[in-house]
Amino acid sequence: MEKVKRPPRGTRKREVPLTEAGIYAAAMRLIDADGVDALTMRKLATALDANPMSLYHHVPNKDALLRGVARMVGAQFRTVTLEDAPWQERIRLLATDFRTLAHRHPNLMAYSFSHQADFIQPEDPFWVSLAAILDAAGVPHSELPQIAALVCAVITGVLTAELNGALHQWSSLKPPTVGEDRLTHPDHDEDGVFRLALDTIITGLESRLAANADGRRATH
Repeated sequence: MEKVKRPPRGTRKREVPLTEAGIYAAAMRLIDADGVDALTMRKLATALDANPMSLYHHVPNKDALLRGVARMVGAQFRTVTLEDAPWQERIRLLATDFRTLAHRHPNLMAYSFSHQADFIQPEDPFWVSLAAILDAAGVPHSELPQIAALVCAVITGVLTAELNGALHQWSSLKPPTVGEDRLTHPDHDEDGVFRLALDTIITGLESRLAANADGRRATH
């Protein structure tokens, strides 16, 4: 029987065409494994068994690639919806679920928080849910964009410090006004620090809402 000749290795065409979704998913796996700095278009092409130049038909450069991966991850965010729960409980759950996502992809999220000002988009599930919670809490519509931006900045700031190790380092510093005999050595409870950050956000919001209510009563 005559043998069927196969094309030389490396010349066979891909059976599955490249897509943006497939490229982003492969890049996400490489980032999870080795970090953002280690990702190159050539490594990504190797992982996809593709010609490196073919990637540029879908993503023009690494920066665009990282933005696409970040959008993909942001769009996948999920949280439990508790419309009947107090807004304080809802915001705690939202932030905690967002933290879970950040720890699922720590390399990407630490990079995105620090380098991509447009990481969170208006249509992202996290932003949509946050705006709905603040609206339900009674934040005036005129203040809602600024309050949402501030809450988002605090949460992502704490997560950035947590993911890059700064929070662990800072919690080891001794305040200059506290003597050794009065110093309680930290146990690096990052869960507790995150809860403290949420307590601070919620307390601040409660005070702001109470002040707004007092102001409205004073004008009537």
